[in-house]
Amino acid sequence: MRIALTLAAIWGAGMAFWLFPADFLWPVAGGGWRPVGDAAQHAVAQRYFIASAWVWPPLNVAMLGGLNLAFADGIPLLALALKALAPLLPSGFHGIGLWYALVWVLTPVCAAWAMAGAGERRLLPLLAVAVAAASMPAFIMRFGHAALCGHFLLWLGLGFYLRLVVGARVWPGAILLQGATLLVHPYLAVMNLALLAAVPATLLLRRAPWLGAAWGAAAGLALVGGIMTVLGYLGAVGDGQRWYGAFALNLLSPIWPFRSWFLGGGFTAEIDATGHGGWEGYNWLGFGLWLGLAAVLLLRPVAVLGGLWRHGGLVLACLGLSLLAVSFRVGLGPALLFDLGEAPGLFEQFRASGRFFWPVGAAALLGVAVLLARQGRAGILVLVVLAAVQCLDAAPARQALHDWARAQHPWRMDAARLRPLLAAAERVTLLPSWPCTAAEDHATREALLEMLALASETPRPINTMYAARWREAPRCTDAAIRATPVAAGELRLDYVAGGWRVMR
Repeated sequence: MRIALTLAAIWGAGMAFWLFPADFLWPVAGGGWRPVGDAAQHAVAQRYFIASAWVWPPLNVAMLGGLNLAFADGIPLLALALKALAPLLPSGFHGIGLWYALVWVLTPVCAAWAMAGAGERRLLPLLAVAVAAASMPAFIMRFGHAALCGHFLLWLGLGFYLRLVVGARVWPGAILLQGATLLVHPYLAVMNLALLAAVPATLLLRRAPWLGAAWGAAAGLALVGGIMTVLGYLGAVGDGQRWYGAFALNLLSPIWPFRSWFLGGGFTAEIDATGHGGWEGYNWLGFGLWLGLAAVLLLRPVAVLGGLWRHGGLVLACLGLSLLAVSFRVGLGPALLFDLGEAPGLFEQFRASGRFFWPVGAAALLGVAVLLARQGRAGILVLVVLAAVQCLDAAPARQALHDWARAQHPWRMDAARLRPLLAAAERVTLLPSWPCTAAEDHATREALLEMLALASETPRPINTMYAARWREAPRCTDAAIRATPVAAGELRLDYVAGGWRVMR
């Protein structure tokens, strides 16, 4: 198995080397291009966190007014390590690019490790599932949102599930995984908690001793709750709008072959019934996986049914995650079949519900791989071919990621003039601030994010930030700021007529 894991890591590293340029993986201050979109938010948050003093709770970013790093999707698990190493890092460094490389190395490795949890030790089956897992379109197409690329954590969750249901003593690792996953992203944490809860459910359905497993799952939940309490996750609020259902899984998403090399010719966008683009609900499973599902259903229908019954808890977890993904607004293609109305407030914490289908796709791939591998040499050959098909089918998605990572957007402002001013300031004030900028004013919000990216190269306390959530919703105080004179050491910048003006 070690050889398989090593080769999987080498393959993942090779893919990362092809996908990501050096200045993307190892960013420093003074570059000639700017990060954009959510990737800019993540980079800004990490830079400010690394440069800020340690405070309590530890995830609070002092120079961003105490904003919790997790609310800006700054990948706390990685950022905490980088902050400890801050004296060794170059000026303006952040770990977002490094995270992309890590997930591309770890995803095939963790997929092979997960399959080994089903008792498989042969080289070819493990490598086949490694290649296929890193070719899942939902994984590849998460680019732009670094934390949510951490699908290797879901493969670890599946691997622990398979070991725990046969009595392996790996509960400490499975419980710690829940905390680590939370420190990457809460959405992934919910998915892994569901996989952990599947362990006692499966044992109960098998009429096997299950109470100890239930206590283990409860310990995982308690760890997540404890981390949320200590590190300041609790009490987060969004923008106050009702979004659950807007970013749901369309019922056709798993078979909608957008960016499929084999079938995607006539499909130019994600399928959507809610008017929000279908991006969060994108879950094309891949041509190789669909062929594999067809093969096991035709060739081994009894084994499929037996596997579903034997892993009933996992099936229930996947059904629950699928229902959560579909949400209260059920779309079939471009049509909205029905709308159940507003969801309870708890659901609004997970408004991008379409993401919750990711473990379902991973579990389907793992199940197909295990069933085919148990068919002897012919089954292994079919599995290897299907992995190759899956990899080839994902070529357009990989190319889109490659192009995105290498797109170097030039600064739209005079970065050379502003950098010395920002570095010399004791604190920075940007006007208008984020809460004073209308959501539909995309030009101003893009300019603010660009200026935040430039300011984060030499972080100084700043008055505004773009975040997904807050413990207290920020208020618009621009009028009061404008009414006060510029303080000593303050650099105040006003965005006027498409450009930044230094206020005196």
